[in-house]
Amino acid sequence: MRTALVLMSLIALSGCASLEPRLSCAAGEEPMRTAQLFFGQNIGDKPGVSDVEFRKFTDEILTPRFPEGLTVLDGGGQWTGPENKLIREAAKVVVLVLPAANGENRRKLGEVRQAYVERFHQDSVMMVTQRACVSF
Repeated sequence: MRTALVLMSLIALSGCASLEPRLSCAAGEEPMRTAQLFFGQNIGDKPGVSDVEFRKFTDEILTPRFPEGLTVLDGGGQWTGPENKLIREAAKVVVLVLPAANGENRRKLGEVRQAYVERFHQDSVMMVTQRACVSF
């Protein structure tokens, strides 16, 4: 019985280990993580989020949480909406380079996404994260 408990504990603890292999970076690079946030600018039938409004959002919400820096790109997206209708939307894409494993940054990213949804009445803010080798 004791052996079974020890074996079950080891199996449970092994689930806590990361399934991702360690990222092997070249000399002069360090393992980090990038995050891309996609902020749609449509607001129903109203005029979309303006550049001035997005800059204010960046100044008030993004920059205080990520003062190390970020990049804002203009973009556009499309998807199939209700009734199989093609919907196109202007967007802002924010790219961040972050330490490889940092729960605090995940929390901040969640706060940014929620703040945008609430301020501009959006359904969501898409986020893509990936591991990266970075050199400065």
